[in-house]
Amino acid sequence: MADFPVFKTKVIGVDQKFDLTNPEERKRYFEAKAGENIIKLRNYLKENTFIAYLLGKKNSGKGTYTKMLGEVVGPEYIEHLSVGDMVRGIDEELKDEEKKNALYEFLKVNYRGWVPLDDAWQALINRSTKVLLPTELILALVKREISRKSKKTVFIDGFPRELDQISYSLFFRDLIGYRDDQDIFVLINVPETVIDERIKWRRICPNCQTSRNLKLLPTPNPGFDEEKQGFYLLCDNPNCQNVRMVQKEGDELGIAPIRERLITDGQLIEKSFSLHGIPKVLLRNAVPVDDAKNLMDDYELTPEFIMNKEAGGKVTVKEKPWIIDDNGVPSYSLMPPAVVLSLIKQLVSVLGL
Repeated sequence: MADFPVFKTKVIGVDQKFDLTNPEERKRYFEAKAGENIIKLRNYLKENTFIAYLLGKKNSGKGTYTKMLGEVVGPEYIEHLSVGDMVRGIDEELKDEEKKNALYEFLKVNYRGWVPLDDAWQALINRSTKVLLPTELILALVKREISRKSKKTVFIDGFPRELDQISYSLFFRDLIGYRDDQDIFVLINVPETVIDERIKWRRICPNCQTSRNLKLLPTPNPGFDEEKQGFYLLCDNPNCQNVRMVQKEGDELGIAPIRERLITDGQLIEKSFSLHGIPKVLLRNAVPVDDAKNLMDDYELTPEFIMNKEAGGKVTVKEKPWIIDDNGVPSYSLMPPAVVLSLIKQLVSVLGL
């Protein structure tokens, strides 16, 4: 992986400890550490937009970081466009004959590619997760998706997906009506050990689909299942409380099933890192343990939650900094707001604000 510098988040004079899981405290955190930069970025976005290509390994936090950036500068300025979600949404459209016909008519006008339209159309109808759709078809579909929305800054998640698609992305803004906009690559470096643990310990509410993590983001009242001899979480969504959260099938395998995808994602980041002529924002999720004291505040480090069953069945939870292996270097994983802080300051720099 290309050498991503560690970003310093400590700010002289900001000594308050913030609870970064609390929305109100998170807001004060950003104002304290990046207030002037947020104002500059917000003022820029009132009159201008840009295109950002999010490149990071699967489950590296692309959607989380974009949503949090919108939370900070204003959701009316930021649009997260997941190509995967877009295509899955089209699966539903194809079930409606009227919408299906309208989509085909759109493609007749807007599709340009080496693969005949009818062949690309059949690939879409018979879509398989193991076979990528033609790149030119994806471009047309993204064009349609953006045309449906008001003009905002767009963070595109899921394109480019293959090495030969990177060259398309360099000219992509011309295809979608943002001709005068800056385009930016946002490259995300997350150790695979972090991705593995996020998947293995992930728990999902079967009712509302709220996601938490037994090890990294538990709900307030965990319990212990005597029959299965394991801890569990109860959903803390106010509209869906006390439903036992479950592990999705396959999550216990961690990154093993997506190993090939992670390799390709890593190659994409490497190739994009070496491109000339396009600004790059480099986001790093981990900081070496030896450097953390000088660069980060303790509350910006991702905690690990250790559960114990006490006498009487009560479950207690202890918290400690989570130490991970980052290519042989003992490191701390960072809380998402610390990464977004880096994103904000680097955007201000590359946009020349």
